[in-house]
Amino acid sequence: MNADLQKYRDYLQFEKHFSDRTILAYSRDVEDFLQFLSQGADLSYLEADYSAVRAWVGDLSERGLSNSSINRKTSGLKSFYSFLHRLKLVEEHPLKQQQSLRVEKKIQVPFSTAEVDAVLQRLSRGTDFEAVRDWVVVELLYALGLRRAELLTLEVGDLDFFSDLVKIKGKRNKLRLVPMIAPLKALLQKYLALRATLDLDPNFKVLIISKNGNKVGETFVYRLINNYFSQVSSKEKKSPHVLRHTFATHLLNNGADINAIKELLGHASLSSTQVYTHSSLDQLKLVYQNAHPRAKKD
Repeated sequence: MNADLQKYRDYLQFEKHFSDRTILAYSRDVEDFLQFLSQGADLSYLEADYSAVRAWVGDLSERGLSNSSINRKTSGLKSFYSFLHRLKLVEEHPLKQQQSLRVEKKIQVPFSTAEVDAVLQRLSRGTDFEAVRDWVVVELLYALGLRRAELLTLEVGDLDFFSDLVKIKGKRNKLRLVPMIAPLKALLQKYLALRATLDLDPNFKVLIISKNGNKVGETFVYRLINNYFSQVSSKEKKSPHVLRHTFATHLLNNGADINAIKELLGHASLSSTQVYTHSSLDQLKLVYQNAHPRAKKD
């Protein structure tokens, strides 16, 4: 089994270009199913059928996993068996009949313009490296709509100050270019001047770093966003993803075309972008009330 799992991991890394985090998650899904098989019917993973998958799904539910978490785990397992089926190691795909469990869609609540402005105003008061670095993190997430992983993989060479563009490496190493607005450009130049004063290896090109010249991690970015927005917002969720969601919502509210937002976000399909329209219903209602002849009343 170890050999097949390693082949699968190599396939995800070198052919599908999945991130390390996704590969780890998919591997854990497979390992969870294998452990379940060994404790129950004692089946080989090559012998497992749909009834074994259904039993595993039931076990996941009994363990308290939400439907969305179960769907994610079955998706990971389905990918593994698709790989085995392609290699002709299994005749039948045991998850071929597996349907996604129903999940109640939760509407993400974006930050308001006032909340974002309040955070940026507080951050703009700082002058040392760490303060400006934190300001850059918030501006990059909000001005470019970055994913947290995209922020952490940005390099100095990805900033094109001549063309005012930022090169972003998205999911599966897909590259996209996003315009650099003037305030962000000025801030980045200020940050790079401070970064240049640090004692760094000349070959170290990561953009967002600690004052000691080390890479920062995902937890650091999450805590930074949560900390600053907790000071100005009472919203339940305050994370880098909410700031990305805010980027899209504010663009949509101000008349941006949804297809353009799709390109800026790096979404593969429009359906992924359309989730942001739910947050703009109040704005759409206002536009409707002001624009439709039958909606106007004296």
